Amino acid sequence: MTRATRATRATRATQRWLVALAGGVALAVVAPFAPAWADEHADTQAMLDRYQQKTGPGAAVHAGRGTEAWTLTSGSASTREDRPITAADHFRIGSQTKTFTAAVVLQLVDEGLAELDAPVERYLPGVVTGNYDGNVITVRQLLNHTAGLPREAGGAEPGPDGTYELAAVVRAAMDDAPVSEPGGPMHYSNVGYLVLGMLIEKITGQFVGDAITERIIEPLGLTGTSFPAQGERALAEPYVPGYQGFRLGGLFFWLDATTMVELSRLSTAGAMASSMGDMATFYRALAGGEVVSAEALAEMRTTVPVAPGSPAGYGLGLFNLALSCGGVAWGHDGISTTGHASITMVTDDGRFASLMTNANIIGKDPAAADVVNAALCEGES
Repeated sequence: MTRATRATRATRATQRWLVALAGGVALAVVAPFAPAWADEHADTQAMLDRYQQKTGPGAAVHAGRGTEAWTLTSGSASTREDRPITAADHFRIGSQTKTFTAAVVLQLVDEGLAELDAPVERYLPGVVTGNYDGNVITVRQLLNHTAGLPREAGGAEPGPDGTYELAAVVRAAMDDAPVSEPGGPMHYSNVGYLVLGMLIEKITGQFVGDAITERIIEPLGLTGTSFPAQGERALAEPYVPGYQGFRLGGLFFWLDATTMVELSRLSTAGAMASSMGDMATFYRALAGGEVVSAEALAEMRTTVPVAPGSPAGYGLGLFNLALSCGGVAWGHDGISTTGHASITMVTDDGRFASLMTNANIIGKDPAAADVVNAALCEGES
């Protein structure tokens, strides 16, 4: 039995789920359980268990260093059965999609087809207009959320088939009030990453999902990763259902939200599906120079403050995390209305940690970053 297999079996928390289904809502009561995880990962398991008690029906972290990997799980992948979340299970990665989008833009920069400090009007004439000026807003500002665009396009309407076109969603946002001047403080914007999706399509002549697939997913062998086609909502097997809901004392009220969301509205800002194993592979490849050039990666790691006085910085589709054991990790988090929340972080010395929970609840004390920090700092002085 391999160390990874021992860790997966030994760290499985034995929770029993008593599920009553009424009107599509699952009422789950979690019974006490006896810990049974391996001593070598006890600290991370304890942190994961605390995190899961404030987030979804289940949570898991896939971590390691170099060629060694281990997976810890807490709770259950589903309210309908008692099973652990695995590193191969599919889920919606939410805003981790932004790193894929940013990486393709930086590839276009590497190829001389785009410039970071060029106005977006050069590539998308007449797209960033209305209350915004595409002659002033740059590609870099879209990537690091300093363009002043709103977080969402509130007035976007679907087409007759219920799906959304990138151009229509972006156009709907142009009537919204700017949140700041271009080049001002960071204001997280999904709209900005939809504009970047349009930029990729204009330069490559491809559907953006095909560009991401051909440029990143296939070359890295990310067989569990996909960009949805228009109208596609289902996750490939095996998958972790996503839940929306709330907690009341020891009771949990969960609504299965896995296929409730039309993903074409999220597109290049948050529509993709993957697994913890694939996400670790992707971010490690990016950090290792397999996706963009060293110069482009340096640009991706050139940050602006996430908030005034915050030690965290956001670059071009990446943010940094200062580790308690010293050093810094790079990656992104994601939360989706499909009922999934996740984060993946890697270090330059080969450590990695990918975490997910099956509810769109971020969790605090501990937060997702605390679990990732615990996993990345195992064995570090």
